Amino acid sequence: MKVGGRAYRSIWLAEDAKDGIGAVEIIDQTRLPHGFVTRRLETLEEAATAIREMWVRGAPLIGATAAYGLALALRADPSDANLERAAEVLIATRPTAVNLRWAVEDLLARLRPAAAGARAGLAYARAAEICDQDVAINRSIGGHGLGLIRAAWEDGGRARPVNLLTHCNAGWLATVDWGTALSPIFQAHDAGIPVHVWVDETRPRNQGASLTAWELGQHGVAHTVIVDNAGGHLMQHGRVDLCITGTDRTTAAGDVCNKIGTYLKALAAFDNDVPFYVALPGPTIDWSIEDGLAEIPIEERPGAEVAEIAGVTAAGAVTRVRLIPEASPVANPAFDVTPARLVTGLITERGICPASREGLRALYPERHNQ
Repeated sequence: MKVGGRAYRSIWLAEDAKDGIGAVEIIDQTRLPHGFVTRRLETLEEAATAIREMWVRGAPLIGATAAYGLALALRADPSDANLERAAEVLIATRPTAVNLRWAVEDLLARLRPAAAGARAGLAYARAAEICDQDVAINRSIGGHGLGLIRAAWEDGGRARPVNLLTHCNAGWLATVDWGTALSPIFQAHDAGIPVHVWVDETRPRNQGASLTAWELGQHGVAHTVIVDNAGGHLMQHGRVDLCITGTDRTTAAGDVCNKIGTYLKALAAFDNDVPFYVALPGPTIDWSIEDGLAEIPIEERPGAEVAEIAGVTAAGAVTRVRLIPEASPVANPAFDVTPARLVTGLITERGICPASREGLRALYPERHNQ
């Protein structure tokens, strides 16, 4: 996607890398939308910090960053001990997003049998493959989701745009490029279909208000930022045609785990007969679990994310302010689980299917034995 007319991915190898091995650069998403800042990652520790502190976020991008994190670790020390240590460090950074563990375990399987001197090169090559595959997957997700938006537009010959509602950020900043939930929207816009997006602010980190709105604005897509509690009201009044969100982990039975508040949107959509779709790449499916409520670990993040908020003053300075009483305790679960029964369909790179074990297996027949 483009920023100020220049094409960017959300993670890339630095220009001074030699023979595909070197530092990695990212967009610091904690600085958006008030400033566009890139950061250079030189070490495993810097990659782990980028994931933990959410300079990068979104399940696919976390996985790609973890892959490069292993590569950075092996550039410094390709020993068996350091390989295992690096994997442990990275997996511990964010427990909910399955792509992180998938990427680390994928590289471990390839690197453990390799000679120490070959490991760094292999790790960098595989990390680049993961990034390219993610771009292709997300482009395909967008193509399949585009059909849903086109159908909504053509149904009855409407005189107004297709109104979509999304939660959190599942655009290109959450992936390597294109995004998951936003990929169909970008492609519909590019195809000339008039769309308008209701953007949930997505407290407490405001990824919708800060990141999704910024992305849509950069691409020229009509959008309106709303408070998280307004979605149900808009659905009651017929002002939402489709909901599309992303997911950080999807169970083999179709339960989806996404940013906190997604479940409430799904309930409102169900009550108002608004289709609720979830866009996801194959690596986000956790084939080892069935029951999302019982089996997905929910990350508890620092209370300061709820107690404080960042913004721009009238003078143009970025600052943080406290929102709640000094002595009040805070709970900050980062995700919730939406049961498959509330999901109209899953939009994957292989097509759209029901949110069920049977639906997912039909698209991924190689998983029948899992």
